[in-house]
Amino acid sequence: MNKTPRSVGAPRGRGRPSANCAQGADTLLRSARRTFALRGFEAASVREIARQAGVDAALISHHFGSKEALWMAVVEQIARQVQSIFDTAADLRGDATLTPRQRVEQGLIHFSDRVFEDPDIGMFFSTAATEEGERLNALVDQLVRPFHNVFMPLLEDAMAAGEITPCDPHLLFTLLTQGISKTVAYSHVLRAVSPLPDDAVRFKRELLETVFRLLGPATRD
Repeated sequence: MNKTPRSVGAPRGRGRPSANCAQGADTLLRSARRTFALRGFEAASVREIARQAGVDAALISHHFGSKEALWMAVVEQIARQVQSIFDTAADLRGDATLTPRQRVEQGLIHFSDRVFEDPDIGMFFSTAATEEGERLNALVDQLVRPFHNVFMPLLEDAMAAGEITPCDPHLLFTLLTQGISKTVAYSHVLRAVSPLPDDAVRFKRELLETVFRLLGPATRD
């Protein structure tokens, strides 16, 4: 049975680590995200995570109880960090100042901004998507489904209005979101054949322009 991560602010029992409770937990989560992204869950070492965070490995047990609980806490942290993406997409549908296609584009711009701010999230997601069972369920329930549920109506509205090329909206959602996040997360691969990642402003602009072209031209006469 998985252990629930302990509250950072909860009183410590005798003999437990005393240093950097809140800050240490956040540092551990960021270090864990990076290590899990690079190694995967099974290969990731608790000691390596602690070493990268610059803390004692005992803090992992203190704050989270187990490596499994730490992984789950990373997903929960990411979900909190990307909540604005979900909220923006939900709010866009009621924005009468924008056309249906513009709502889709604005949602993708906001998504892209967040991905560029923290590319480790995309790398973590790509690695974590190979998981099975409870970890995969947590990834889908906390990161994939919430965005899918609020972004899908934007795509369907734009297709119904004839402003983007009709296709399976679920497939299009996956191509758009994974295409953006993986391209940014693995920009070092693109750098091997193109200097584009070295110019962050141009990189983001070119990526979005390419993504918008995937939406196709408006088909309404």
